[in-house]
Amino acid sequence: MDATEQTFDDVVLARSHERPVVVDFWAEWCGPCHALAPVLEGAIAERDGAVELVKVDVDTNTALAQQFGVSGIPAVKAFRDGRVVKEFVGAQSPTSVALFLDDLLAPRADTLVEELRASGDLPDVVAALDAGDLERALDLVVTAVPAAEREERERLRELAVALFERIGQDDPLVTGYRRRLASALY
Repeated sequence: MDATEQTFDDVVLARSHERPVVVDFWAEWCGPCHALAPVLEGAIAERDGAVELVKVDVDTNTALAQQFGVSGIPAVKAFRDGRVVKEFVGAQSPTSVALFLDDLLAPRADTLVEELRASGDLPDVVAALDAGDLERALDLVVTAVPAAEREERERLRELAVALFERIGQDDPLVTGYRRRLASALY
């Protein structure tokens, strides 16, 4: 399906509240775009409707390309709940595209939280996430980093990064906690 500046809100943003929508920003003259298209289309078809593909021609929809910071193509952006949650630029291998989609459909944060729940580790973080309090969960994770042993620090970092992806990289909450995490790690 194609989207234009007039249809983008309905075709992408509104639908992304029902299921993830992957947007391929491309142009007719772009060789790597033509190389990526069948890989992306095939990988999405294999997921039986769990994710939708929408194509945006950047030459005819320059405002959309500008709005979403497209500076190189192909640029692929995954939307969930009306915002970008994952992205990549450039032609990718079938394996890379499959991993991108698998992570989109089963976000790493969900897997990590289930591991924490099963192990009984970080119960306050799990409780905050269960209550929908992402800010509290991030605060607990980032605050625990400086005192943690090396292996635990890496696990906390991985959890924080996964939560950043879940929330969306452009969210102000993520921006603040990304800085705090960097300070805590280094």
